[in-house]
Amino acid sequence: MYEQRPGVWAAVVDLGWIDGKRKRKYVYAKSEAEAVRKRDELRRQLQLGVDLSAQPRTLEAWLTEWLRDVKAHDGTRPSTLVRYRLAVSKHLVPGLGRVKLDRLTPRDVQRFLSGLRGKLAPASIIKVHAVLRVALADAERMDLIPRNVAKAAKPPALGRTERRALTPEEAKTLLSVLTGDRLESLFVLALATGLRRAELLGLRWSDIDLPGRALFVRQTLQRTDRGLEFVPPKTHRSARPLPLSALAVRALEAQRVRQAKERLAAGEVWSDLGLVFASTIGTAMEPRNVNRRFEQLRAAAGLDWLHLHDLRHAFATFLLDQGEELRTVMELLGHSTIRMTADTYGHVLPARARQAASAIDRILGQEGLA
Repeated sequence: MYEQRPGVWAAVVDLGWIDGKRKRKYVYAKSEAEAVRKRDELRRQLQLGVDLSAQPRTLEAWLTEWLRDVKAHDGTRPSTLVRYRLAVSKHLVPGLGRVKLDRLTPRDVQRFLSGLRGKLAPASIIKVHAVLRVALADAERMDLIPRNVAKAAKPPALGRTERRALTPEEAKTLLSVLTGDRLESLFVLALATGLRRAELLGLRWSDIDLPGRALFVRQTLQRTDRGLEFVPPKTHRSARPLPLSALAVRALEAQRVRQAKERLAAGEVWSDLGLVFASTIGTAMEPRNVNRRFEQLRAAAGLDWLHLHDLRHAFATFLLDQGEELRTVMELLGHSTIRMTADTYGHVLPARARQAASAIDRILGQEGLA
């Protein structure tokens, strides 16, 4: 410890031999006590395995390296990479990019998140925070920082909103409007199986066993930076077999007939990818076009509030309302945990709880009590 010049104290930490040279790191402070604190913090980081000899880099530099050299090669789904890049370029780099990676503090992150309020929805802020947390976790794992400061920051609370559920009567109205539409079978299958849009568009005829009344989710269609790509399902639970109801079987049989006519009309330009739901020349369908068509049909049914993904929720709601077990619904939906299913469909369970309470009265013969 020494006073470099009046009012400036310096401390040095020996980093040992690196690349054949003795390396040292210096810290400076306005007081001896502050210099000691900084020196001890460097020693602590050194003990934790942080590479103190690495050139200081900004958060922007790390995020760029992280996307290019880490996430692009660790099996991250292409669609997830697109979401990561968007969060980095639109929010993290403009907001925190100039801060040195090893100088980033929980306070910096908290102020950044607070600054997003009013600009983004709470759910979007939570997603941006999650991207930063994952990026810093990799930096910590690679000994670039001593700890993940994003963990200490709190994103806004996501208020629970009860999702409006499609009623059986509304579902019948929708089915009536779908009749004869080119995408009728796709939307009927979404309602009858709870499949996600990506799963429906990735479905192949080889994944379907009509005599056995079952289908198998083996791939999904995603839009990535490289265009439309077929990728594996989200999780091991997403890759699942599904039993088919009579409604689903009829929809698939009708789709086979419809597609045979389109294939005949297309002739030599038909691309045989084996897809159940394809374009008029057999290629993969643009997911956004599917949504646009559904929006037109829902309007015709007087259901302007309904989204395509709501058909998946209607499927689950109908099953739970009919007394199916939560775990069964979880497996059919391909959820990773039963908690996810319970959190998503908790609005159905109170009615079942009331039925259970009534069952006690029936068993004990107390129906007449006030």
